[in-house]
Amino acid sequence: MRKLITILALGLMMTACAPHTAGVMASSTGEVRVDNGSFAGEVSVEQLKSRQQGGFLQGSGLIISKVATDLRLQYKFTWYDINGYTLDDEGSAWKSLKLHGKQQMQVSGLAPNTDAVRYELYVRKAFSN
Repeated sequence: MRKLITILALGLMMTACAPHTAGVMASSTGEVRVDNGSFAGEVSVEQLKSRQQGGFLQGSGLIISKVATDLRLQYKFTWYDINGYTLDDEGSAWKSLKLHGKQQMQVSGLAPNTDAVRYELYVRKAFSN
């Protein structure tokens, strides 16, 4: 009985620590990272582009739904300087996005200052509490 309770407790702890923020990341340097395989089967991030806009780096990416149902998502741009340090990461918030079945939507962001040379675009499923 004691073993059963221990196993159940461990199972609950592991479930409670499930990474609800895990999703997909695509970088302006071409890197793609998948933190949640089942989510990557529903969403992809493609066509990352960059340009200068008034001295600031502007980035965009295409978020694509691969499923026929509606998806509630969040996305976020993280900006990096030439040395790989994040720029004002605390000030950038997750933005909400709703995609209908098989819909694609381009999102864009503008770097917080002129030091940005690259970016990463993160997409995750939105969870409501």
